[in-house]
Amino acid sequence: MTSAGDAADVRVVLPAHLRNLAGVHGEVLVSVHRPLTQRAVLDALEARFPVLCGTIRDRRTAKRRAFVRFYACEQDLSNDPPDAPLPAFVADAITAGREPFLVVGAMAGG
Repeated sequence: MTSAGDAADVRVVLPAHLRNLAGVHGEVLVSVHRPLTQRAVLDALEARFPVLCGTIRDRRTAKRRAFVRFYACEQDLSNDPPDAPLPAFVADAITAGREPFLVVGAMAGG
């Protein structure tokens, strides 16, 4: 992956319904300003695909929607503070292109 100064290219995997909404197939690539945080990734994603605004995070509060989870490197990042830098090994793998940032729609039911 390329990185220039304080930005890095990040691969993001979206659930099928959000890919359809955004009109994309497969992974998307966004340029994210460092430090790499959940907020930075989601800000870059929503800037590139404005139609996703309000689908992953509440428009007013910017809090993660209840049935959306974030993962990378087999780590659940969902409950981490949105402005906390991602763990170093996660950020390194994501910015090197070895791992994507996953946005996953949680399943509920019984």
